[in-house]
Amino acid sequence: MLLPDNVNPELSIYYNGALIIVELNKKKKQRVMELYGNIKREMSFSTFILSLDWLYLINVAIINDNDEVELCS
Repeated sequence: MLLPDNVNPELSIYYNGALIIVELNKKKKQRVMELYGNIKREMSFSTFILSLDWLYLINVAIINDNDEVELCS
């Protein structure tokens, strides 16, 4: 659900993707579970993975060779 019609914006992939970006701006490289641990009170794990997938698809975030999530430059 990218843009929900009748629900809170907090459930959208756009909003949750922004939360991931904010967290990655605090610490540039984080392991997936570390990143989720830092924001898990904000979203469910399935929403987290969908948001991470979305950020990857639009070339905002990648998982590097060390299995860390980082923002693309």
